[in-house]
Amino acid sequence: MVSFYSKQALRLKISLFFCLTTVFSVCRAGSAETIRQADSLFAAGNENDAARLYETAIADGHTATDPMLLKLASAYEQQNDLPHLLYYLQVYFNRHPDDSVLRKMNDIARANNLNGYETDDLNYFYLFYRKYGTYLLLFLLIPGVYVFSVLMVKQLRKQPVDQRQKWVALMYLLLLLLFVNLPEGVQSGITSRDRVLLRTDPSAAAPVSEVIGRGHKVNILGSTDIYLRVLWRNELFYIRRDNVWVI
Repeated sequence: MVSFYSKQALRLKISLFFCLTTVFSVCRAGSAETIRQADSLFAAGNENDAARLYETAIADGHTATDPMLLKLASAYEQQNDLPHLLYYLQVYFNRHPDDSVLRKMNDIARANNLNGYETDDLNYFYLFYRKYGTYLLLFLLIPGVYVFSVLMVKQLRKQPVDQRQKWVALMYLLLLLLFVNLPEGVQSGITSRDRVLLRTDPSAAAPVSEVIGRGHKVNILGSTDIYLRVLWRNELFYIRRDNVWVI
C-alpha cells in the first residue's frame, strides 16, 4: 500500500514538473515573439508601440537586455517622459557604470529641476566602485591573506600571538566586509507619481515633511511594511512603496 501511494506521488510530481516546464517554454516563446515584433516596430520608427511591447515582455518575466533598455530610454525620450527615461538609463547605468551616462542623467535632471542625479562624491564613489571594485577588492585581499596566514602559522606552531594583532586582523576583516556589502546593500528608486509624500515615520498618520513630484531619485536604505526608508537631501524619510519605481 505504501509503495502504491509512493508511486502515485512520484507520478504526480513528474507530471507537475512537465506541466510547469511546458508552461515556462510557452511563456518564453511568447516573450521572444513579442520582442521580435518590438524590434521590427522600433526599426520602422514606431518607438512608442515598440516600448509597450518591450515592457509587456519584461512584465511576462523576460529579462531586459541592454539593447532593450537603451531602446526604451530612446522611446521615452522621444515622448518626453522624463521619469521613464531616467529609470531605464539608471537601470542601464547600474549594469554598465559609465561617466557619460551619469552626466546625461545629471543634465536631464538639472534642466527639469529633478534631484538625486547630481554628479557628487557619492555617485562618483558608486561609479568608481562598480568599475574597479573587483580589482580594489583583490588588492585589499592580498595583505589580508598574508596577515591571516601568519596568524594561522603561529597558531599551529603554538606561538604566542599579540592581542593587538588579533584586534587589528578582526577590524581589517570587518572593514573588508563593509566595503564588499555596503554599496550592494543600497538601492535607488525613482518617484512615480505627481504627489509623493515624504513622512517622518512609516505611518499614514505621521507628519508630512515635503511633497515631491515624479522623476526624483532617492536612495533606499530599508523598508517597514508598505513604506520605504529613503535618503532625501541628506535626511531620512518614509515613502509608500507604490510611489517609487525601485531600480
